Amino acid sequence: MNHFGYILSICLILTTVVHCQRRQPKTKPPKPPKPPKPPKLPKAPKTPKPGKAIVIEPTEPSHVTTLPPPLPPGPVSVYPDCPRECNCPPDYPNALYCDSRNLRMVPIIPPRIHYLYLQNNFIDGLPERAFRNATELKWINLDNNRISNQKVDKEVFNILNKLLFLYMDRNKLSVVPANLPSSLEQLRLSRNQISKIPAGSFSKMENLTLLDLHHNKLSDGVFNKNTFKGLKSLMQLNLAHNSLKKMPPTIPQDVFQLFLDKNQIKEIPGDYFKNLHHLAFLRLNFNQLTDQGIPNGLFNLSTLLDLHLSNNKLNSIPTFNTKLEHLHLSHNNIGKINGTEICPCPIDNIALHAHDLDVIPRLRYLRLDGNALALPIPMEIRMCFRLLQAIVV
Repeated sequence: MNHFGYILSICLILTTVVHCQRRQPKTKPPKPPKPPKPPKLPKAPKTPKPGKAIVIEPTEPSHVTTLPPPLPPGPVSVYPDCPRECNCPPDYPNALYCDSRNLRMVPIIPPRIHYLYLQNNFIDGLPERAFRNATELKWINLDNNRISNQKVDKEVFNILNKLLFLYMDRNKLSVVPANLPSSLEQLRLSRNQISKIPAGSFSKMENLTLLDLHHNKLSDGVFNKNTFKGLKSLMQLNLAHNSLKKMPPTIPQDVFQLFLDKNQIKEIPGDYFKNLHHLAFLRLNFNQLTDQGIPNGLFNLSTLLDLHLSNNKLNSIPTFNTKLEHLHLSHNNIGKINGTEICPCPIDNIALHAHDLDVIPRLRYLRLDGNALALPIPMEIRMCFRLLQAIVV
């Protein structure tokens, strides 16, 4: 009996094991993938707190334009009256820098400003309202803009009655501006399109020392004997790069430097320089001067130090004074030099007074390149011009 019970127990154990092996293991179903997160929407701009300043960036004009946009405003200045499009350095309270900012118009100029820089912009006019309070201005630089006569208010220069320096090079002026301040000491109007100088333009400018009109469209008909009347202090007159075929009828008597390069001048009257008692620098390069157009003794001026006659049609060296120090004659038609003839005083006399600077010629620099000269240079040149330091052939 015991044996039968033992066998029965073993059978029950085996049946249980087989049943367990046939049962499939339970596996958990895979989790479904998480849905993607919705994209973050941009945050709405915060509303500025009351009393906080809002910086408005400059915008391009609504009309069609090929000009670059104005530059963004600079940092807030320590001066509350400083235009945001300009710079007011703390170290220079009287200066206002608005140059190279792509500006279309002149900002309102504060009363404290003496020095105003507006060059290299796209300004096309000078409105009276911009300068209404700027009565202390002494210096204005308006070079390289687009200013035309039609957009210069008639009253604007009446306000600036303390102005000393006015620079308006590279603009679109066709006429010398009217009502210029009588206080001016320097007036620069080069590289415009000026073809007219109204009567009396300079009649009240007794303090003007520099007048620059080079690179314009001035012709002989523009000038008369009264054009420069009133310029009692003028020292430098620049009329180069114009369309002159003859010398202006009159030149202010105190002129120290006279520039007439790049014109079409063919001749000069014999007594033209007789009243110019301070003329020291004379430039006549790139003209049409011939030997016949230069009367004998024309350049025999005791004040003349520097004479430029390059790129003309000269066949010989004109006579000059013993005081002349620099002579430029390159690119003419000079074929020979007679040292005895061009020496401003007898060579024998120079030998006797070799140490007397009031007697011997003072020529130090002579330029003759671009001519048809044959070397060597005559010995008389060295004997005459004892102080000659350089000769370019």
